Parts: sequence; structure tokens; C-alpha cells
Amino acid sequence: MTDNFDQKLLHVLICPVSAGPLDYDEENQELISDNAGLAYPVRNGIPIMLPTEARKLPKK
Repeated sequence: MTDNFDQKLLHVLICPVSAGPLDYDEENQELISDNAGLAYPVRNGIPIMLPTEARKLPKK
């Protein structure tokens, strides 16, 4: 799997559920929204920002 995600996008992308910031998890190729408790997949360098495609994160 090639990591083509441009991390500069983190400055303009927000979580569509919480409107909060996102963090990039390079190992899992996901954008993490701690506020919403969701992880959005990044496929072929493209963030999939659909809530239906996100996985729920375990509660801390």
C-alpha cells in the first residue's frame, strides 16, 4: 500500500460529523476524529469522508 495522502490537507479538512479537527494515523491509513469517535479511511491517498464509511473507535 502506497501512502500518497498529502498531510497538508489536515489544515483544511474537518470531521463531517463533529466539525472538529482530524489527526492522521499513518499506520492504519485513517483520519481520526476524536470528537466524533470515528476513523475515516484513506484509500489510494484519498480521504473517504463519509460517515457511513467510517469505523467507530473504541471509547477511551
